[in-house]
Amino acid sequence: MSTGQPPTPACDPAPAADPAPAADPAPAAGPAPGVDRPLDLAGIGIGPFNLSLAALAHGVPALRTACYEQRPAFHWHPGLLIDGATIQVPFLADLVTLADPGSPWTFLQYLKAHERLFPFYVAERFHIERAEYDAYCRWVSQQLPGLHFDHRVDAVRWDHEYELFEIDFTRLGGPADDAHAPHPTGADEDSRGLGRAYARNIVLGVGTEPYVPEPLRPLADAPNVPVLHSCDYLEHRERLLSTGHITVVGSGQSGAEVFLDLLRHRPLGAEGLHWLARTPSFAPMEYGKLGLEQFSPDYTRYFHALPEAVRDQLLPGQWQLYKGIAHETITAIHHELYRRAQHGGGWPGVALTPGVTVRTAGRIAAARLELHLEHTEQGTRTRHTTEAVVLATGYRERRVDTLLAALDPYIRRDASERPRIDADHRLVLDPMIKGSVYVQNAERHTHGVGTPDLGLAAWRSAVILNSLAATPVYPLPSRTAFTTFGLQPSGPGAVAPPRPAPPSAPVARGSGRMPLPDQRNGLARTRT
Repeated sequence: MSTGQPPTPACDPAPAADPAPAADPAPAAGPAPGVDRPLDLAGIGIGPFNLSLAALAHGVPALRTACYEQRPAFHWHPGLLIDGATIQVPFLADLVTLADPGSPWTFLQYLKAHERLFPFYVAERFHIERAEYDAYCRWVSQQLPGLHFDHRVDAVRWDHEYELFEIDFTRLGGPADDAHAPHPTGADEDSRGLGRAYARNIVLGVGTEPYVPEPLRPLADAPNVPVLHSCDYLEHRERLLSTGHITVVGSGQSGAEVFLDLLRHRPLGAEGLHWLARTPSFAPMEYGKLGLEQFSPDYTRYFHALPEAVRDQLLPGQWQLYKGIAHETITAIHHELYRRAQHGGGWPGVALTPGVTVRTAGRIAAARLELHLEHTEQGTRTRHTTEAVVLATGYRERRVDTLLAALDPYIRRDASERPRIDADHRLVLDPMIKGSVYVQNAERHTHGVGTPDLGLAAWRSAVILNSLAATPVYPLPSRTAFTTFGLQPSGPGAVAPPRPAPPSAPVARGSGRMPLPDQRNGLARTRT
């Protein structure tokens, strides 16, 4: 598919056969530029999820799409591209493969273009490094048409007359910022770089933003105070390594990776590191194969069909599905600590303390910080002194109140005042709005733990594109998990669990059923 280019100005109206006298009023103006050729779908934000949508939309020739991003180029968590850090999903969870393995935008096509396909085959790496995933996405973004970086979307409105969304934007970069695609609104931009696009539907992919706990916000916001979020870790890494004592706050994968990287680069026997976590332990991520089926489309449909109160009750208990630490990272940390204990002549200068919360924080000297801690289970409190703090405290959905202020009266909300979102990832809007507003990574409360997972990116993009078309453009499987979630099928295309055969029924010879392997000696790894 070639992505349709953004709207172009309408042609000037033909002059009247008999021009009116100069004193007569001017003829009525024609429609606003771009109204006659609106986009079918406009994406706001270009992270992995909207990039996935744009890549799959590129395979639908009749669809006119464009995406806008205020950053000058694609970058995925640049502050956490630590050497050796891998993404926690297999490489098949790229932008397109799980919906369209034959797409020109797969990760394998990226390897082929860079002549690394055979080395990757020999390496047998199922989980790739973050830096390589970032480079792959940037490769796609640099070639895919219809992506407009350096464009900040300022407001979205619904035009009732033309039944289109109006998208006001500011072009931040210079004239050459969009070399691979024409300017999104042609003459509908003034000299200040302000412009407007029109679209029948929009999709929000503005991503998340770093979360800083309330007790630490004053320090994190203060200038020249060494309290930073892990998203900025690499930018400040060298300065941190020269600091006498560092505290890492947060028990997830990012906290573990930052702690491990600091540990590996600190002096033996004088590490000066403390790792704090609110969770009761530094817990591994759930990575059992049947547990991972909760990141399948089947579970997403099941979760969406549950009552709101049940969904809200389920989510907090599922934290270990996506907030835990990879087994390999935990093992690497323990190995490094043991190595230092062995060669350093004693226990390393490190403390790992789970089960604590930071009540308050402040500065006690020019170069020292004090955190007031409380242990949840013991009910005890103490003061912790350090010289720098790295907050691996996660991310929250980015607020879009200002961006969607004009649409707010039309958005239907649930009992907790959150937007209602249908099975196709659309905001539920007042029927007066004929277009659709889709969301990506803003629907955990309706679609569950798989919402931010890269493994569901291509599937969700295909669902969105299928909902726009008269007939599905990307056929999707009716079943994706061996687990049957619930006693009733959930969502369109769901398959009811098969009725098991009676226990006494013999298996006929030549039935096609395969015998189970003998597992008495463990699992054997085979290669064909």
